[in-house]
Amino acid sequence: MADIMVMNEIDATASRLGIDQSQIDLDSIRLPPGENFGIISDDEDVYEDDQLEFESGFGNIIVVDNLPVVPKEKFEKLEGVIRKIYSQIGVIKDDGLWMPVDPQTYKTLGYCFIEYNSPQEAELAKEKTNGYKLDKAHIFAVNMFDDFDRFMKVPDEWAPPEFKPYTPGENLQQWLTDEKARDQFVIRAGSDTEVLWNDARHLKPEPVYKRTYWTESFVQWSPLGTYLATVHRQGAAVWGGANTFNRLMRYAHPQVKLIDFSPGEKYLVTYSSHEPSNPRDANRVVINIFDVRTGKVMRDFRGSADEFAVGGTGGVTSWPVFRWGGGKDKYFAKLGKNMISVYETETFSLIDKKSLKVENVMDFSWSPTDPILSLYVPELGGGNQPARVSLVQIPGKEELRQKNLFSVSDCKMYWQSIGDYLAVKVDRYTKTKKSTYTGFELFRIKERDIPIEVLELDNKNDKIIAFAWEPKGHRFAVIHGDSPRPDVSFYSMRTAHNTGRVSKLTTLKGKQANALFWSPSGRFIVLAGLKGFNGQLEFYNVDELETMATAEHFMATDIEWDPTGRYVATAVTSVHEMENGFNVWSFNGKLLYRTLKDHFFQFLWRPRPPSFLTPEKEEEIAKNLKKYSKKYEAEDQDVSMLLSEQEREKRKMLKDEWEKWVNEWKLLHEEEKLERQELRDGEASDEEEEYEAKDIEVEEVLDVTEEVLPFDD
Repeated sequence: MADIMVMNEIDATASRLGIDQSQIDLDSIRLPPGENFGIISDDEDVYEDDQLEFESGFGNIIVVDNLPVVPKEKFEKLEGVIRKIYSQIGVIKDDGLWMPVDPQTYKTLGYCFIEYNSPQEAELAKEKTNGYKLDKAHIFAVNMFDDFDRFMKVPDEWAPPEFKPYTPGENLQQWLTDEKARDQFVIRAGSDTEVLWNDARHLKPEPVYKRTYWTESFVQWSPLGTYLATVHRQGAAVWGGANTFNRLMRYAHPQVKLIDFSPGEKYLVTYSSHEPSNPRDANRVVINIFDVRTGKVMRDFRGSADEFAVGGTGGVTSWPVFRWGGGKDKYFAKLGKNMISVYETETFSLIDKKSLKVENVMDFSWSPTDPILSLYVPELGGGNQPARVSLVQIPGKEELRQKNLFSVSDCKMYWQSIGDYLAVKVDRYTKTKKSTYTGFELFRIKERDIPIEVLELDNKNDKIIAFAWEPKGHRFAVIHGDSPRPDVSFYSMRTAHNTGRVSKLTTLKGKQANALFWSPSGRFIVLAGLKGFNGQLEFYNVDELETMATAEHFMATDIEWDPTGRYVATAVTSVHEMENGFNVWSFNGKLLYRTLKDHFFQFLWRPRPPSFLTPEKEEEIAKNLKKYSKKYEAEDQDVSMLLSEQEREKRKMLKDEWEKWVNEWKLLHEEEKLERQELRDGEASDEEEEYEAKDIEVEEVLDVTEEVLPFDD
């Protein structure tokens, strides 16, 4: 989006100056030496690497040894096999595959040279194919061309390696030790990306780090908040540090469009799709899985868009293509046609070397905490075989529970954040097939035999607008009914007598809401009216079943709680042309501060890792909260006094400025007294008392209309 805005400005400037951009050769433009026009490049080290590669000239060439020795008539066939293997890894340059032959016998010599577009592709080709078994007699030995020079310089006598003392790296979690217990967030506006502290006590954000052109499309925090990822044409990068943001690692993936972290931040998945050079090929999709710390490609997937589309050929590619499971970085899975492919990260291969075959499977999702898959299969055979939702244990692929569903129109699965419950929203056809109604199948995952309970709304014909579980809790909220004033109902999976039955807590009638945002710590929820509802907000306490506040952030597009559940941010992004920026609210709906930003694109709170405190310790702190809160109450009072003092200073400064301005005008008035007297023919008449005010009334006839009225006897 930022690139679009910059191009629009360039187009406008060119039009104003009468310049035809189509006649300009951009490649011919050269900046003066040392001039960057104020734009700091992120790629100085890339430039240096390119210079080194230019000097040696061979950084993107590999040597493949142990090829078959074949006669002239089999040369093209062998060359085609080699090209097919290595073109899957990267783009081979024109005339970039050279296989030498013996000038006497015209047989190949058993090795070849392959030149890629980039050194990264060459390194990946070496890593992926060294040891590749073509057949029993030919196992590839692959080396970088530049390595031969290093091999030739190996000394004859062994020398012990140089000892380097250990130097500890930066503490990437330093921000968690903030004495004020503040949280950070990142924003993107225009060409700037900025990380700030949420300093709610001082009612303003405090800058941490700002950079222009930090990313070319978007930024993304890692799930535990350790890294900030940026996306560029050449690939992705992650940043972090103790007191600033340094680049920690780069991941080469040309034209990358999307990225995704594994839950434990060990792996980064990157995605790109592009039109192939050969028009007969389908659109090419490339997905790489990198080790975040080392930058090493652990596994790559390549193919047509149809191979990665939901439902197979003609389907839509859903991101993320690979979904991580079990709450740990141990398994990831992809939905395919009539199968779910589950991989493990020890070898990055399929579990049991085969996919899980499930005919007509349409969707699946992982438990957030356990290696359990929930999958949905629609009806088959015109309704003769019912739809079903199944729970499958990984890695054994054992079916834990299955529920058959009849007359199903659509089905969606919602896991509770700690995996205790699974809600399945089922849209069913009525007997006439002319309309649908909705109900819920509620799975109690942690209970014996995984009991299932059916929940229907009081009016089962109500349309379900939104559903959301309370994080780490037993309650959920549903928006149902017809716009513009649907109802909001709250339910609990527990009851006062612990009967194991779901119970309704309350229904709020006629709310201007179409989205639900629970606090990460539960208890509080924001009922939001986005898009057509123009940013209506209601802050609701579910424990007390009462509204704490109502407010409005006109045209709000995004709402996000901070990771502690203390503050809520609402934002208006550049999908609207006006009122771009963000507001920060307290958990109970008090507006703390507002920040306006033109061309506002993103607001993201920095996630926090799970607490190291045991549940017992957290409970002990909650019981003795008054003891702990004394310190912070004293700090809050100090801040309040400071703010009051600052406010007094501000008012005094404004008063002094006003008095100074009045005195300047009085002085000027006195200096011009003689000029006024001359203009009045010598009369000194500055005082108001010398004038007499009279009220004069003037009457004027504007119009006269004559109308004859009939007289009835």
